[in-house]
Amino acid sequence: MTTEEQILERLDRIEAQLAPVSASARGLNELREDLIPLSGQAFRLLIRELEDVESGFQLEDLLALMKRSLRSVKHMQFAMEQMENVVDFILTIEPLLKSSVPQLINYLDDLEQKGILRIIQSTLDVRAKIAAAYSPEDVDQIGDGLVALLGLAQKLGDPKAQAFLEKMAALPSKVDLEKAKPVGPFGMLGALSSKEARQGLGVLMELTKAMGDLKNGGSSTALQESEPIA
Repeated sequence: MTTEEQILERLDRIEAQLAPVSASARGLNELREDLIPLSGQAFRLLIRELEDVESGFQLEDLLALMKRSLRSVKHMQFAMEQMENVVDFILTIEPLLKSSVPQLINYLDDLEQKGILRIIQSTLDVRAKIAAAYSPEDVDQIGDGLVALLGLAQKLGDPKAQAFLEKMAALPSKVDLEKAKPVGPFGMLGALSSKEARQGLGVLMELTKAMGDLKNGGSSTALQESEPIA
């Protein structure tokens, strides 16, 4: 192979190697020619949009924001990590929420249908009225009275007390006040001849004995100790 042929061969290889570079250069030139009009439009659009914030924007503020951001990189990283934890927590409880939220809605709807929510609202209204009508000291006294009433209600839970109150509540329906007449001593003696009157007098005597406990604070033992020894 002659020297000329070797030179031509090398030139061919160099031309083959430069062909992709030339093609890339042409592509970059075409891209630059396409981007020049677009960059001009984008620049004009940016200028037009920045006119709205020209009065409230200063370059010093942007620089201060950049420096503040650089100093707060650790804080931003911590915030992003916490955000990831929040997202993981939401993804974890999402299946539970999908099953529990409908159940909660059905439960609240059931309470609404039964009127329980209205009762709760009425109770809150009553508490508001009590707070408006009474002072805290008055409410404390009312609370003490309610505690005492609960003690009485506990005593009324005795079956004997309940039976006694039921019989006492039935008495007014059995009494005819229109038939009541003045009764003197002899009339009382005549009335005692009936079995009902004697039974009533016996009941009255039992009540009288029980009422004797009132003097001693309701203690029958104290009553017995106070009786004189014959």
